[in-house]
Amino acid sequence: MFDCIIVGGGIAGLQAAIQLGRYSAYNVVVIDKGTGRSTLCRSYHNILGWPGGIPGEELRNRGRGQAESFGVTFRRDTIVKAETIKDGFVLSGESGKLYEGRMLLLATGLTDRFPDIPGLVPTLGRTVYVCPDCDGYEVQDRKTIVMGAGNPGADMAILLRDRTPDITYVNHEQTPVDPGRMEEMETRGITYVDKSIARILLKEDGLIQGVSLGDGSVLPAERGFISFGGNQVHSELAVQLGAEIEHNRHVKADPRTKMTNIQKRLGGRGLRRSLRTRHRSHGGWRYSRDMD
Repeated sequence: MFDCIIVGGGIAGLQAAIQLGRYSAYNVVVIDKGTGRSTLCRSYHNILGWPGGIPGEELRNRGRGQAESFGVTFRRDTIVKAETIKDGFVLSGESGKLYEGRMLLLATGLTDRFPDIPGLVPTLGRTVYVCPDCDGYEVQDRKTIVMGAGNPGADMAILLRDRTPDITYVNHEQTPVDPGRMEEMETRGITYVDKSIARILLKEDGLIQGVSLGDGSVLPAERGFISFGGNQVHSELAVQLGAEIEHNRHVKADPRTKMTNIQKRLGGRGLRRSLRTRHRSHGGWRYSRDMD
């Protein structure tokens, strides 16, 4: 039985693995399916110590190597089921393997929804972004196109307007936008285009040059953002363990303590079983047995 199982080998999971590994007293394993936001991002510019940026895959590889140097082990698998047992938790992998641990840390993050637009993936994290908190700085005073759908895309365009006066929202899926949002975009000088995108125009190495629309017209751009809505928050395992979730599938937690609805005392050893959320930009959830 592992002392701690970490599900998710992205930035949050790896940081947790490094911290736990450095205690030198615990048998820690990271179970990762090998995909996620950090596998798509061509360059992170908001990571301490990397002012010139670092690719997501390189960051993951470096993090894994650092965790392994402290004795943390890694398994490639997709966890499909989580249950509590007397001494902790048992996880079932897509591979058919079972993993038992005394503590479970979920750093499963989310998956962005975006259509298969030719040329889009090579730009992600290079000149086209998904998170305004992480990368809003990158569009400062640049000609920017928001590629999205309906209200989510409109909200992103309105949010980024504080960064650049030259912003266009292309409603690729041509889904409805609320009148109030339409009015605000017009008031703030955001160009609105209700047309599909045929492909992303690139220079080299993921540098966006513009977008080609379905009608053959071209919109030039220096930077871009995507916001199609419907992102998948991977809270399924937390739900299986009894956690309450919000309407957007994020785990419901106390704003101060990050405690969830789950708190149960077990036996006479003073063990407490509790579920907390991880409060990180690339997020996850922690479900753990702690000593009182």
